Amino acid sequence: MQCDIIYRKRVALIKKMKFLSLQPFVPSGKDFGKSKNFFVDLGFTISWEAGDFIGFVKDDCRFILQKYDHKEFAENLMINVAIDNADIFFNEIKEKQLEQKYGIKLGNPTNQPYGKEVNVIDLAGVCWHFVQ
Repeated sequence: MQCDIIYRKRVALIKKMKFLSLQPFVPSGKDFGKSKNFFVDLGFTISWEAGDFIGFVKDDCRFILQKYDHKEFAENLMINVAIDNADIFFNEIKEKQLEQKYGIKLGNPTNQPYGKEVNVIDLAGVCWHFVQ
């Protein structure tokens, strides 16, 4: 009986909690400095740095770049970022020549059932889905 009361109180407390943000830790791959520069060139701003971790922000999107190189993990990580215009985003990456500068992979804007998407494979191998 006592366990049941404690359980119900915990469930009630969890229902009242508000989640405020989600900030994934993203692996940098082999070159932490180059990954840092890539995300700055992509349009993110550094909000903080602490050793092997960098906080990035752009509008309402945040993530933490971690100095971590694990190819299998990175190539199985995908991140979805909502954007307002896939074509403009794609053209900005092309104009900045980020593919040539960093060796990233850039997919053409593609219509998907969930929106127009531009895929970017970063230096570590993480697939970023930028979706309009």
